[in-house]
Amino acid sequence: MTEPATKPVTGVEARISTGVPGLDAVLCGGLTPSRLYLLEGTPGTGKTTMALQFLREGTARGERTLYVTLSETTDELRAAAATHGWALDGIDVYELVDEEGLDPDSEQSILHPSEIELGETVREVIARVDDLKPDRVVFDSLSELRLLAQNPLRYRRQILALKRFFAKRACTVLMLDDKTSETGDVQLHSIAHGVVSLDQAPREYGPERRRLRIIKMRGIKFRGGYHDFVLETGGIEVFPRLVAAEHHASFNSEGKSTGSAELDLLLGGGLVPGTNTLLLGPSGIGKTTTAVRCMLAALERGETATYYLFDEGLGTLLTRSAMLGMDLASHIEARRLTIMQIDPAELSPGEFASMARQAVEGRGSTFIVVDSLNAYLHAMPGEEFLILQMHELLSYLNQQGVTTLLVLGQHGVIGDVRTDVDLSYLSDCILLFRFFEAQGQVRGALSVVKSRVNAHERTIREVRFGPGGLQVGEALDDFEGVLSGLPAYRGKVAMLPDDTSASERGR
Repeated sequence: MTEPATKPVTGVEARISTGVPGLDAVLCGGLTPSRLYLLEGTPGTGKTTMALQFLREGTARGERTLYVTLSETTDELRAAAATHGWALDGIDVYELVDEEGLDPDSEQSILHPSEIELGETVREVIARVDDLKPDRVVFDSLSELRLLAQNPLRYRRQILALKRFFAKRACTVLMLDDKTSETGDVQLHSIAHGVVSLDQAPREYGPERRRLRIIKMRGIKFRGGYHDFVLETGGIEVFPRLVAAEHHASFNSEGKSTGSAELDLLLGGGLVPGTNTLLLGPSGIGKTTTAVRCMLAALERGETATYYLFDEGLGTLLTRSAMLGMDLASHIEARRLTIMQIDPAELSPGEFASMARQAVEGRGSTFIVVDSLNAYLHAMPGEEFLILQMHELLSYLNQQGVTTLLVLGQHGVIGDVRTDVDLSYLSDCILLFRFFEAQGQVRGALSVVKSRVNAHERTIREVRFGPGGLQVGEALDDFEGVLSGLPAYRGKVAMLPDDTSASERGR
């Protein structure tokens, strides 16, 4: 067979984009062109969708693209693309095995059993590529070719022959494999220039978790390990694992007011940019209201803020804040404040980290509230190393100069109060809230038990929430046992006036 003219291949070529948002970042720039890559994953992981995105990216750049399919008909492929709102315009689809080829009587005409370098199926691929001269090729899938070959040795020889053929044509090839072989075909990993593995894991509640891993990639640096991704209408989006050490920014670390002079004194000078503060206490004590008050002070200074709301509804938060004299609606209208109501069952750790990065780098947020960590952590009980991922996220926010507030609820009201997870070592500052009984009423107390950046007060102050917002009283010097919930009164310290109804108090 006469060798056709081949495209020139330069010694050093720029990377080419995969067309998958986030995947180029995992690959530290994209794919090396004119190489053969293996995309593997069990059925339903998104291989076909990723392959179509790869070809659509080539078409958008004016390249010729070819989709060779053994596993799906052209109509099925077009229907799959249509579910994402795509058309296959510009993509040449070649159905390699038609109804006649799948007839049992014609089995030996598909792949002749004699020892030849290429079977008829592979010859058809070569003829099509020689005719079209594509820049990008998708071969879907190897599992069908493996069945047609009927012999592991012949199958491997055909893959090697295809690899040599494509290398001479300067084609970037993506071969799909559904990992249905009993042996796993590890040999394919050695043949391919790079291997991308897709994985999905079902959960007892909520959608399955999807993630990918770059198993190998010759000659280029890539970000190893697992990376979360989502498969939705519009295609696949990958969320590269966050590495805080790669993100640094210069910022002013001078402390800023919380909006309450008494709370500033308790903190030893207010909240410091580049730190995170944990608001820890039982439900109903006022953690959310305190977080909103601190955020509102930042908004009034002209900062941009993002509030991640996991527990309650957006309408409830806005209404209750307005009743306490804290108007958030005007800041939302001015686009200084973004409140994102999140269903934690639908979210992966990687996606949440990506949302936080977008808030900081895309919207310029310098103040972030996560309310609350309980819902986020409970939604992913099977996720390994979730605390480590939270550590990376908080380190990233600190290095970007963001002031971060984390709300964490505790079990119990008075006496034995417990926490599901210990995040105290991740926090730069801890605001501890407690209920206590005094004068026949249930009251709230507030103290700062840890601060890495300020010489904070070690007193315990009464805290109350009313029409005037957050009120912090004098130090409870004449009480003992406040943190236990059952204090003993030793003096004449005046309590804060009871000027609010139960419906107006913060939770």
